[in-house]
Amino acid sequence: MADQPRRPRTLGDARTEAEAAFKRATAKVAEAPPKQNVIPGIKEQVTLRIDQDVLAYFQDGGPGWQDRINDALRKAAGK
Repeated sequence: MADQPRRPRTLGDARTEAEAAFKRATAKVAEAPPKQNVIPGIKEQVTLRIDQDVLAYFQDGGPGWQDRINDALRKAAGK
């Protein structure tokens, strides 16, 4: 089979058509999953890197420092 010359592709060539169809199918941008409704009062555990001085500021206020950070972030977000 190596002795056979490669035939040139034409617009009607099945391989060209298949490649074009594959390119069209894979070139689409994936849609983002729909946002879930946020239920007020439900908290989600996350990992956050905060500068030590900022963390110390909130922890110096005693218990409830995580709530104070949450309130500060909510205010910064305009909510």
